[in-house]
Amino acid sequence: MLRSDQELAGAVTRPIGVAASKKTAMNRDRVIATVAGTLATLVLVALIVLGSRNLAHFDAALVGYTFATIFATFGIVYRYTIWLRRPPTKMYWRRGWQMFFLQPRYLVSNLIELSRRFIVEFVANRFIWRRGKARWAAHWLIMWGCILAVAITFPLVFGWVHFETIPGNLQWYRAYVLGFPTFSFPIDSAFGFVIFHGLVWASFLVIAGVMLAMRRRMTDHGSAAVQQFGEDFLPLILLFAISVTGLMLAASYTWMKGYAYDFLAILHAITVIFTLLWLPFGKFFHLFQRPAQLGVSFYKDVGRQLEQADCRRCGKPFASKMMVQDLIIVERELGFTYEMESKETEHYQWICPKCRRAMFGLSQGAMWAAEHKKET
Repeated sequence: MLRSDQELAGAVTRPIGVAASKKTAMNRDRVIATVAGTLATLVLVALIVLGSRNLAHFDAALVGYTFATIFATFGIVYRYTIWLRRPPTKMYWRRGWQMFFLQPRYLVSNLIELSRRFIVEFVANRFIWRRGKARWAAHWLIMWGCILAVAITFPLVFGWVHFETIPGNLQWYRAYVLGFPTFSFPIDSAFGFVIFHGLVWASFLVIAGVMLAMRRRMTDHGSAAVQQFGEDFLPLILLFAISVTGLMLAASYTWMKGYAYDFLAILHAITVIFTLLWLPFGKFFHLFQRPAQLGVSFYKDVGRQLEQADCRRCGKPFASKMMVQDLIIVERELGFTYEMESKETEHYQWICPKCRRAMFGLSQGAMWAAEHKKET
């Protein structure tokens, strides 16, 4: 039985305060995050020692980059763990995995669908394409420039990859991965030129992307109205500084016989280390959050196939029943309740968004009528 508008409008309760146990839960989350960050850091240190053959191939000149990366690893894992412990994120994370493995017979198709979405949404950045082609180009260039730079820099810094000349033939290089010999190539070959200038190509991609992003931020009035220096400009400035100083290093040892190389190396190191230290705290952290959207997409897809929730006011379906139930649980974990006096409605979340707007207007009208009646 559906309730009248007046009954529903007057039945909505106000959110209560945060539960007293919230502080205890936060302390527990911090402990868990600290343990997770420490374990991740120790694993990385162990991989550096083992991958470089007990530091035999570790370049001591790059120790600053290494310590900055270790700090960034702890910060990223710590913040990611705290993020996953939040009630909304925890619910989506758990439900995403449950939906993915809900029915074993669909596991293969789910893996195929996950691969397709990874390619379409992340590799091709379709979710940015829908917001604008120029914005997509900037995001795509920056993303792939950074991925290329990371794929080259970190293995070299950690000593996982190094190159040696072949004994008896100094015109050939052999690549070693984790201490094991792999492929060989001539130093002056086109392949060698592409390999040894990989960071140069990455810098070109990043600089082009940064220029497009800067142009949009300076010409798009909608973006300019809400942008902040720390969230919108600082990441672009850091990426630009890393790329330009890296190109200056390449120009110094290629065409200028090492002129000002020491100064440029220090300047480049400062920009890279600062970015690594800032990585867990700034906008770049969304790079680690974004993949979780894949689980959310599975959650939504399965929800459409399951039982739907009907609005307790108009009777029309508006969302999956599972999503509404999960949302009620999350609100209670956050210390808020929106229970209603009506036994048929039970909770405010069982009402569709359209009816909520109508109820808000009815509540305002009822309050105005009551005040007007008192005055007369």
